[in-house]
Amino acid sequence: MRAEDSSLWNEPLEAQKLMRERQGLEEGIAAVKSLTQALDDNVGLIQLGEEEGDESVVAEAEASIRSMRGEAKARQIETLLSGEADANDTYLEIHAGAGGTESQDWASMLLRMYTRWAERRRFKVEVLEVHDGEEAGIKSATLLIKGHNAYGWLKTESGVHRLVRISPYDSNARRHTSFASVWVYPVIDDTIEIDVSESDVRIDTYRSSGSGGQHVNTTDSAVRITHLATGIAVACQAERSQHKNKAKAWEMLRSRLYEEELKKREAVANATEASKSDIGWGHQIRSYVLQPYQLVKDLRTGVESTSPSSVLDGDLDDFMEASLSQRIEGGAGEVVADID
Repeated sequence: MRAEDSSLWNEPLEAQKLMRERQGLEEGIAAVKSLTQALDDNVGLIQLGEEEGDESVVAEAEASIRSMRGEAKARQIETLLSGEADANDTYLEIHAGAGGTESQDWASMLLRMYTRWAERRRFKVEVLEVHDGEEAGIKSATLLIKGHNAYGWLKTESGVHRLVRISPYDSNARRHTSFASVWVYPVIDDTIEIDVSESDVRIDTYRSSGSGGQHVNTTDSAVRITHLATGIAVACQAERSQHKNKAKAWEMLRSRLYEEELKKREAVANATEASKSDIGWGHQIRSYVLQPYQLVKDLRTGVESTSPSSVLDGDLDDFMEASLSQRIEGGAGEVVADID
């Protein structure tokens, strides 16, 4: 067995990759065994309850089996996450659209939503960059989400997200529509070579933004790198050291360029380059309507939720599972009309 070979650690990067694959397989096998054992136990309880005429035992076991369906479905999706980078950690960028404070507030709501989703899965979340809005919310943010299959789960979330609500910033209590874009791309390891030189990019430094007081960095330690040929830009301000932020930004840029190449190779018919398109009408993948009714609807799969509060608190699995199934099966799927 390769993982037991002591010579494996002569190549640390290869060893780390193999151990991550092993951990993922072990977790998957353990989950299947756990579900199988739970199903067998509950089937046994049903048989026992029927033999003894105890309807309460039968009802409890049946309810337990129904509750297992969600986990079984999620595990089934995970078995299909076999893309080249699906198992990797991932970067997730959020950008507010036009509309000032409204869109910036919406971007901050999305930031919380994805953070809560990641926490539910016990993924580790690091905030690499946040550009605060002038009055409220954020103009942009970049997260590093670490966990097995993090990129695989999140990759179909790239696109424009639309919010409809009565604005808390409008004294006339009018309904407003706001947009923000999400862009997801995988963390790549050093075994994947992406050739980018300093002559291919523009590097800018600026002062990190923050909540004020001791958290504000008084030096130009934040770094933004723009790839001149593609216009792809990444930024990092998580560290106090400009050198460390620059190193992380280079890593992010290589990941973005790699993700672009993955998109080309996969040739997904409905892939949307959200960061290069207008953040507005015609490009959205999901609508979140809070007023005059309550509805979240994915415009690619038609999946709906009448509980926006739960969705905005990180309950995204149904949407992700549907879009992943659609993508894995290779179908473009039904395009649902926009929600007024």
